[in-house]
Amino acid sequence: MWLNTSYDLAFNIEVHTPFVLMLRPRSGAHQWIAREEYKIVPNVPVFEFTDGYGNLCQRLIAPPGPFAVHTAAEVMTADEVDRAPGAPFIEVQFLPDEVLRYLLPSRYCESDRFGMMAAEITAGQLLGYDQVAAIETWLRERIRFAPGSSDIPVSAVEVNLRQSGVCRDLAHLGIALCRGLTIPARMVVGYLHGLEPIDMHAWFEAYLGGRWYTFDATQTELRGGYVAIGYGRDAADVAVYNQFGPAVYPLIQKVEVNRIQE
Repeated sequence: MWLNTSYDLAFNIEVHTPFVLMLRPRSGAHQWIAREEYKIVPNVPVFEFTDGYGNLCQRLIAPPGPFAVHTAAEVMTADEVDRAPGAPFIEVQFLPDEVLRYLLPSRYCESDRFGMMAAEITAGQLLGYDQVAAIETWLRERIRFAPGSSDIPVSAVEVNLRQSGVCRDLAHLGIALCRGLTIPARMVVGYLHGLEPIDMHAWFEAYLGGRWYTFDATQTELRGGYVAIGYGRDAADVAVYNQFGPAVYPLIQKVEVNRIQE
């Protein structure tokens, strides 16, 4: 399907403030970026770089006063999410080098504390994809998805204690459980067509059978319409913007995802 995505941010800046933005989706195996818009008002120098996870990031210094960012893209993405029951677990010694980082505990995914729990959730499942599918189902049934309930990232341990959270929180717990089984897992942030309420979205991917597969416990069933912007170990790696210096908060933060009629 073809989608139009857009994201608008607006701030009132008091002093010159450095930003690192992560707002440009990349073309890849599951999405093609046909057109992009990227506007910054007032116009300031922007320097782009690719971070250690392959994400396109932009550095700039916002001047005092009103400051706004507008991005938009026309994206072709999959009509359906690939599913692969039975896709095998890959032993650590056969994993690609670049995947190994997604086995380790990280700031919000304390996987070293979830091995026993993950084993209980996945008992009797075929090693690999079926284990992750069982984790996804467990999250959907046991952890309440509560949009707007949290403004700051919380760790997998906290999410498990609360038994509720936003999309980012459910992804953290899913990632920690996967890594507890020595299955590489990473967080993805981006857009989802039809998400209610509409906002930026987060889900997770697991590396199985030689490729990454999408899992999202916030949705009753997986469908197409995912557009990835950033990948990382957890929320610390995939913030759509990081601001440095005295704290500033967005006056406007607006997301739109619309299907293009073909």
